[in-house]
Amino acid sequence: MKSATIPPVRVEPALRQEMELSLEHNESLASLVETAVRNEVSRRQAKVEFTRRGLASIEHTVAAGDGITAENLIAKLEAKLAAAKLRA
Repeated sequence: MKSATIPPVRVEPALRQEMELSLEHNESLASLVETAVRNEVSRRQAKVEFTRRGLASIEHTVAAGDGITAENLIAKLEAKLAAAKLRA
């Protein structure tokens, strides 16, 4: 597959200098930018998948009717907190 280029991005000279100073041994500015873009794309994909799984879990819980209300959850947490305070 033929490679493609990323559009050039204008940055402040100070940022460019910081980027150059952060380069590791034998690392180019282009490879730093490529790594940063790959990491961000991966992070965004993980975020989308996390959200998808969360929404599917909510739908499953609602359909099964086996969830607990927020009020019940808060009451349980407050009871645990009160018990912990008594022990302390």
